[in-house]
Amino acid sequence: MDKIILAIESSCDETACAIIKNNELLANVISSQIEIHQKYGGVMPEIASRLHLENILVVINEALHKANISLDDVSAFAVTRGPGLIGALHVGLQAIKTLSLIYNKPIIPVHHLAGHIYANEFVKPLNFPLLAVVVSGGNTELVYMKEHLSFEIIGETKDDAIGESFDKVARVLGLPYPGGVAIDKLAKLGKHTYSLPTPLKDGSLNVSYSGLKTAVINLVHKEKQNGREININDMAKSFQDTAINELLIRVKKATSIYNVKQVVLAGGVSANSYLRSEISRMYENSGIDVIIPPLWCTTDNAAMIAKVASYLYDRNVFSDLSLGADPSWKIEDYLKF
Repeated sequence: MDKIILAIESSCDETACAIIKNNELLANVISSQIEIHQKYGGVMPEIASRLHLENILVVINEALHKANISLDDVSAFAVTRGPGLIGALHVGLQAIKTLSLIYNKPIIPVHHLAGHIYANEFVKPLNFPLLAVVVSGGNTELVYMKEHLSFEIIGETKDDAIGESFDKVARVLGLPYPGGVAIDKLAKLGKHTYSLPTPLKDGSLNVSYSGLKTAVINLVHKEKQNGREININDMAKSFQDTAINELLIRVKKATSIYNVKQVVLAGGVSANSYLRSEISRMYENSGIDVIIPPLWCTTDNAAMIAKVASYLYDRNVFSDLSLGADPSWKIEDYLKF
């Protein structure tokens, strides 16, 4: 019997639906809200929720059409339970609950960050034990996986996520949202000329970006008060180098402590060209395999949710209609809901 999973992702500002049949991706439809939120310099939660309501049925119907299946054919419905914006999560969750109730099919709750990790399987199979470098606007975590669906956080940010710091630095430099894309582009044109403080140095695998972000903001304001212009390209390069290099130091230390076979990048910041090139270079000829996700997998999508759900389906990990959204769901508590 075919295993057909329909998955919905609505944790932030993308409304997405994907369908997998026996691990073959049949459809992956995404409705992005970036243009709407750009005018505000970041995601507005209330607007995001309302746009999800407008788009949810559209993406489901388009995915069904592309996959050439009906809802009666679906084996299970998967949904991002968290983490994310509470209102946005609820839209996807209520849609899946409705489908589950009408078609009497099980619900599979999926962790958003697990989805980003498993998106790498669209490149090649995960090889355990591995280290997942999860970097996004809301999360910065080093996750050790000894086997499928086993997640242990061995390092994380103590304050701002790396993606959040990119966005805030971009904003003070007058760059558009999303800030990470703009900084990455301008950094290629600049030189590392600004001396910036390196984040947290406590010997652990944790990182801190609040001080670095604040240092850039203070420096920009100081230069403006003194009538001097900031070289935006050089600042972008200096900030990006400092932020990424501190992360890579922790990654290198983690792989020296844990005997991993593979390192995988995951999350929105995994699209950063400097991070992608440096982590590949760092493990060249090391015996440790590195997976760099394709760019379409770095942004939020439902294909990654369906990929995780496929493993959960095989283990009969299902939920009933009492399932609630959890905007702060920790990946280590993944199978607790």
